[in-house]
Amino acid sequence: MTHSQQNKTYGISMIGIGACVPESVVTNDDLTKLVDTSDEWVRTRTGIRQRQVVSGDETVADLAIAAAKDALASAGISGEEIELIIVGTSTPDTIYPAVSCQVQHAIGAKNAAGFDMALACSGFVYGTVTAQQFLKNGMYKKALVIGADIHSRFVDWYDRNTCVLFADGAGAAVLVAEEGAEDNFLASDLHIDGSKGGELTLYNETENCPLVAPRSSASPHVSMNGREMFKFAVGVVPKSIKATLERAGIELEDVDHLVLHQANIRIMQAMSEKLNIPPEKMITNLEHIGNTSAASIPIALNEAVLKGEVKPGELLVFCGFGAGVAWGTTILRWTCVDHRTEKMATFQKSLANAHNS
Repeated sequence: MTHSQQNKTYGISMIGIGACVPESVVTNDDLTKLVDTSDEWVRTRTGIRQRQVVSGDETVADLAIAAAKDALASAGISGEEIELIIVGTSTPDTIYPAVSCQVQHAIGAKNAAGFDMALACSGFVYGTVTAQQFLKNGMYKKALVIGADIHSRFVDWYDRNTCVLFADGAGAAVLVAEEGAEDNFLASDLHIDGSKGGELTLYNETENCPLVAPRSSASPHVSMNGREMFKFAVGVVPKSIKATLERAGIELEDVDHLVLHQANIRIMQAMSEKLNIPPEKMITNLEHIGNTSAASIPIALNEAVLKGEVKPGELLVFCGFGAGVAWGTTILRWTCVDHRTEKMATFQKSLANAHNS
């Protein structure tokens, strides 16, 4: 970076959003074939009616690439313009190459740098805040941030405490830096607390060299203390949101939409009550999407944008929280003028038909 670049100021905006979920659907009724549960039991405790999962040879990179292309279409730019790719994922199909490398090749971002971040449900927010820093200092002008996870391959499908929650998907956003422009990211707040890491874990299933003592066996499935994760989320998330609002110098009443990690409906209801937020300000799509971990925030936002619920000029709060434990909040003004006009029209028509049927 040159000295002149260091003296420049850059305003950061999110100009595109996209998502991808697999086609295969598993309903609550389907799960009764695997575990002792019912549609009513699952819906009342989680708010989830169905979830999409990968099948066959689908990969997390496949979903991330599709979401990236959707976000590029939303922004009206080509992959060649992207200079930085950050992927939040804790469930890559390969340790290497990184998912970001696979996305870079697929979208033709031949000049882009990139890396992956393993922060589970906080991954998209952490990736967004990290991208802001690279853009703010003038190192890059356009960044792609992706949250993508496929937990269906890592849950125990005979454990009803976890198998009813998790789903697969990817969401992506395009961020840009503009010299001298107003910064549309107003404030952020990031935290981790490793002392509580054991409350939500996922071990790699690996073996030591056969010439040394073997490892103790560990389950290759998601293990979660649901009660403690509930207490953690309800305890820290409202504080993080309030701290970020104070840092931005705005009141909670000024916020148009909160896009929280779609963990489960009880957590979101508890946060709404703690913050005294009207339910209509909380964007949720848990019922038909499930908990997609790092992908949940951009998938929920993308759906709200396609519905026409989120409009340019509105204030949004993102907050991710989960394994680590980690949590993070960022506040932005939505400035995206979506270029997917045909897709938006089709989406809204399908909603109208569903409502009338």
